[in-house]
Amino acid sequence: MTVLQAVLGALLALFQVLLFKPLLLGVARALLLAVHPKRTKEERAQRRKMRDALLLNRMLNSIEIDPSEAAELRALAARA
Repeated sequence: MTVLQAVLGALLALFQVLLFKPLLLGVARALLLAVHPKRTKEERAQRRKMRDALLLNRMLNSIEIDPSEAAELRALAARA
């Protein structure tokens, strides 16, 4: 009987997890947002601009390009 009880207990636990899956996922997302909140639109835009400027500067430093292209990349980096 103990094997049957263990199997029934496991099936009951699995059923409860499946039944309450949306609730459990919501709780997990809420805990995640409490620990690591989303950035605002302004913060995301600022990070994107900084990443783009760093990418342009890296392009300037990594390859030898003619002066007109370098000036154009510098202007793009300064705008960002």
